[in-house]
Amino acid sequence: MTTPRDNDSPQELDLALAAKLLDAQPFSRLVGARLTAFGDGAATIEVDIRPELHQQNGFLHGGVLSYAADNALTFAGGAVLGAAVLTGGFSIQYVRPATGRTLIARAQVVHSGRRQAVVRCELSTVDDQGTEKLCAVAQGTILPVAQG
Repeated sequence: MTTPRDNDSPQELDLALAAKLLDAQPFSRLVGARLTAFGDGAATIEVDIRPELHQQNGFLHGGVLSYAADNALTFAGGAVLGAAVLTGGFSIQYVRPATGRTLIARAQVVHSGRRQAVVRCELSTVDDQGTEKLCAVAQGTILPVAQG
C-alpha cells in the first residue's frame, strides 16, 4: 500500500481512501477483495470464496489466505504509519482447511514505532449459517517507505 505524500508526516487515511488503494491493486480486484474496516491500527479484508480460488481438494487455496493476511497486515500498519508502507516480512500458520462462503482477515497493530509496526492477523471463514471458524493466524512487520 503506497501512495505519494507531500512531506515526511504520515498521510491520513480513512476507509474510503484505503479502499481505493486496495482496489488499485489488480490482484485484489482479481480475487474480489474488499476492505470492510480500517482505522485505529486495524484493518479487515474480506474475500468471497468461489470455486476458482480453491485448491485441488476443494479448500480455499493457501495463497489466497496469504494474500489476505499480507494485505490486512499492511493496511493495519498503514493505519498507524501512513499510506506509504510495505510488508517487511510475515509468517502464517494454517490452523484448519478454509471452507465456507467468505474469508475474513482481521489485522491489528500489536506495537508500532517510527520505523515499523508489528501486526497480528486472524483469518476466519464464515459459512452459510454465519458461523466463523479460525483457519489461520499471521504476524508481520510493516515498514514505512522513504519518499524521495
